[in-house]
Amino acid sequence: MSKEKTEQEAYLQLAAMCAQAEHCEQEMRDKMKRWGIEPDAQDRVVARLVKERYVDNERYARAFVKDKIRYNKWGRRKVMQALWMKRIDNDIQRSVLDEIDDKEYIDVLVPLLKQKRKTIKAKSDYELNQKLVRFALSRGFDFSIIRQCMDVDDEMAELDEDC
Repeated sequence: MSKEKTEQEAYLQLAAMCAQAEHCEQEMRDKMKRWGIEPDAQDRVVARLVKERYVDNERYARAFVKDKIRYNKWGRRKVMQALWMKRIDNDIQRSVLDEIDDKEYIDVLVPLLKQKRKTIKAKSDYELNQKLVRFALSRGFDFSIIRQCMDVDDEMAELDEDC
């Protein structure tokens, strides 16, 4: 028998959550929906959290993007899809993703491809490259970045063979 939270209780609990980690407006709404808070009360709580800077979608997106690229090794497309699912505004998505330069994606993808190359079984270089490209696409990387990394990775493989 769970009693429903009041608007004030919801605000206090969400503010405490936001003080510990970044969260976006949609995450706050999802929580309140599960708690059975009325939509108009949800709007008031979210507005207050934004006004008091507990919630800031741009700040959240910046932290989210850095984490997903550096730690989860995701590409731009997969990050964009995740931000879209969290209902982050397209302008915010674009500006935050534009802050990440191609070199950072390459620095993430080259070691990932090297590691994957060791585990792939292929009858030819062509088949190996196809499998690596599919793998990188599934991680959300753009084809142009994959191509650059495949070139770098091929050079590295040749260097490894020479040593």
